[in-house]
Amino acid sequence: MTTLTHLRPAPVIDETARLVTEHYVFPETAEQLADLLRRRLAEGAYDVGDAEKLARLVTADLQSVNGDKHLRLKYHADPVSPEQGAATLESIRRDFDTSLGGAPRVELLHGGVAVVELAPMLFPLDWAAEPLTAALTLAARAQALIVDLRGNRGGDPDTVAFVCSYLLDERTHLNTMYWRSGERTEQSWSLPHVPGARFGGSKPLYVLSSATTFSAAEELTYDLQQLGRATVVGEPTRGGAHPCKGWTVHPHLEATVPTGRAINPVSGTNWEGTGVQPDVPCPAPESLTRAHTLALAQLTT
Repeated sequence: MTTLTHLRPAPVIDETARLVTEHYVFPETAEQLADLLRRRLAEGAYDVGDAEKLARLVTADLQSVNGDKHLRLKYHADPVSPEQGAATLESIRRDFDTSLGGAPRVELLHGGVAVVELAPMLFPLDWAAEPLTAALTLAARAQALIVDLRGNRGGDPDTVAFVCSYLLDERTHLNTMYWRSGERTEQSWSLPHVPGARFGGSKPLYVLSSATTFSAAEELTYDLQQLGRATVVGEPTRGGAHPCKGWTVHPHLEATVPTGRAINPVSGTNWEGTGVQPDVPCPAPESLTRAHTLALAQLTT
């Protein structure tokens, strides 16, 4: 627990408000949020000595205007680097090292149906390319494939494109990102070539979703669904379509601020706030069995 002598809320709130004002993808909302934080500070709402409690209070206020789940003051139990983005990288590196690089499960089910679980994140591509290539190449010979994203909380858009490249036959426009910086757009496409073997774009493909599936994992689900490439089985996802960056504002606190928004080339919109809606709704714990049954039926028709 951080004591009052170690935590002065005012500098944390001032810096968080500044970062939101300068970087949040919706400038008008950013001004509202900065005003809200400063007003709440003046009212004494943040007069707490615990960094974890302050993070909860500020996050609730940041998300109170438009419900953006990427907009947070994030608590880290261990002190983190002041370098921009370092707090997030340090925490996810530990997850990478304990999850076989984000591909903890590859299994062949009855009837030639493979399962590849991608969890807990779609890690930065320079880390994840090797384990993902191994997992997806191993599954490439299956008759049908189930990609399990039920426990995936997001990650790197470049890794989304990399995974999609194994599941399509041709180079395909997947997504467009609008960035507040420079008011520019950036397109994401699948790759023309991949290391290893492709599963390809014609065999049955299912994606499992849950209320935990978030951010880049939602993009992977949504991209494949909008292209008509995959059937989504499970629960509506969590609903976060705004990529963000993180800034350390205290040794235990990181402000994460969305700097862009996704625009799908098929739908012209994204999954922000609504989540990706499954094609076959069912409770997440039942979705693997349901998808396996659907795949077997599709293979026999």
